[in-house]
Amino acid sequence: MIITGLARSKWMGIAIVCGALASCAAGPQAPSPKPPVTGTPSPAPETGPIVYKSSGHAAMDAWRDDFSARAMAAGHDRAIVKSMLENISPITMWLGSADTVQTQTAPSDQAEFAKPIWDYLATPLGNTRITQGQQKLSSTRTTLDAIEAAYGVDRSALLAIWGMETNFGGFIGRDDAANALANMAVEGRRRNLAESELYALMKILKDGDARRGDLIAGWAGAMGQTQFMPSTYVAHAVDFDGDGRKDVWKSEADALASAANYLARSGYMKGQPWGIEVLTPEGFDFSLADGSERRMATWVAAGLSPIRGGAFETGGADFAELWLPAGASGPKFLLFKNFNVFKTYNRADSYALAVGLSGDMIIGKGGPVAAWPKHLAPLTVAEVRDLQDGLNALGYDAGTADGIAGRRTKTALQNFQKARGFLADGYPTKEMLAAVRSGTPAIN
Repeated sequence: MIITGLARSKWMGIAIVCGALASCAAGPQAPSPKPPVTGTPSPAPETGPIVYKSSGHAAMDAWRDDFSARAMAAGHDRAIVKSMLENISPITMWLGSADTVQTQTAPSDQAEFAKPIWDYLATPLGNTRITQGQQKLSSTRTTLDAIEAAYGVDRSALLAIWGMETNFGGFIGRDDAANALANMAVEGRRRNLAESELYALMKILKDGDARRGDLIAGWAGAMGQTQFMPSTYVAHAVDFDGDGRKDVWKSEADALASAANYLARSGYMKGQPWGIEVLTPEGFDFSLADGSERRMATWVAAGLSPIRGGAFETGGADFAELWLPAGASGPKFLLFKNFNVFKTYNRADSYALAVGLSGDMIIGKGGPVAAWPKHLAPLTVAEVRDLQDGLNALGYDAGTADGIAGRRTKTALQNFQKARGFLADGYPTKEMLAAVRSGTPAIN
């Protein structure tokens, strides 16, 4: 067996050698053809700074180059950064003349601060808005049932916010969110906020929660039917209809559930009132409307009662603040925790009041019973600044003279009124402005 194997190996070697010699005799062989190239070679990935075409605004171009570099250095995807910023352009509201920008974007000129409370409430409490809300209450009942069960937020609050923010989805804005925020950043007063929100937009795209073309917003970057800023979307938006996307723009279910999630996480208490309109007894001490919460037993002992009669029904809430949105001669409210939860959407008291009242009216409860004191001419923004300057000069801390008669200003005025013998309701009227300017006490 061994010999036979060696012989076979010998003859195989001779055959190989002979084949090689024959090949050499036949001359050089043509090289094997290369396989055909299919498709176009992939371009090399871009590196270095992103090169953009000019926006036509030098300051915007400079900011974009700087922000773009910082965004990529922070780890954001180059393609997403480019898609966000490549088509930005100046918006007159943000980058027009200084007077235009200040008039259109200053908080003191926004409706919830600039209008008398009764004028501000005219639209949200008007027949058109309430009727639309009641129609939505009917058409979305099944969705609202499910959202209430999931998040513990009353439908009245959701419908009211939906109406306040976009007229029930009727107008969600027409600006590109990235462009609106870029303009805000270039304008400068809110640059840190705007850039933070732009980073949130990048996360939304990275996570695949929305597409680039979905990011439609209002003038300040708030998006969708319930107007979420991008950071609020990242923190609270949900896919309630189960289609794989958190579509607050086109899906009523996603928009309303996202708002419910936001309110629930902000401390909303289902079944508790936001506020109750009250009657005050003769000779009531209005200085108790000082922003402090007191036990319901304290308010009852002080003589407060529901203006619609009966006993207080608070759903278990035991603390409330007395608030006089138009002074001692207008409607008066005990405010509960849910009122402050509404203010996570918008810090203005008037906004939260509009949400509370319109929500009540949509589900069949009445609006304010007491009349608004429309005979009291409200102060202009300039006059409020004068009031604030005057109070500060007299040692009553009204804060920065910004033309907004907020809680701090009203508390300062209330302290002035108490010290000078006026009825201490903290309501800024022309009479009070004159008194502060003169520094004189009341005539008893």
